[in-house]
Amino acid sequence: MALNVRRLITGHDKNGKAIVKIDEIATHVREGRPGALAVNVWTTNTSPANNSTEEDAGKVNVGTTMPNGTVFRMIEFKPGVTPRMHRTDSIDYIVVMKGEIDMQLDDGVEVHIKEGDLMVQRGTIHNWINRGTESCFLAVILVHADPAVAGGKVLPAHG
Repeated sequence: MALNVRRLITGHDKNGKAIVKIDEIATHVREGRPGALAVNVWTTNTSPANNSTEEDAGKVNVGTTMPNGTVFRMIEFKPGVTPRMHRTDSIDYIVVMKGEIDMQLDDGVEVHIKEGDLMVQRGTIHNWINRGTESCFLAVILVHADPAVAGGKVLPAHG
């Protein structure tokens, strides 16, 4: 299974009837670092979200997170993915769709997660390590959040 994401996006026609506006295999896959492919399914730049726009918000150029908004993303981590410790100003809801991967924290602690596992990443420094022989696929929803605070100090985001 390669990063082959079918996006189905609903909306309304000019009469207000519900329709499927987009039904496609996403072609806007990007490589964030060697061995990590990602495709944005949809993004929002406000909360609450604006459901009246005509723009294909899945193709909006966005970094790791969307300030004041959300990103719905599918990620493939290939075996031997290049390491990258990072922290984002978001709360991330993660579903392991296929495969297995290790999530490493800044102190070196690792947690092994596998297909069907659910994770909430709350602005911590982390890295993804795939030591296996198959790709791991994560569905991730990133919601912009206030920066993490520890010991009364704001912890900076870095990606």
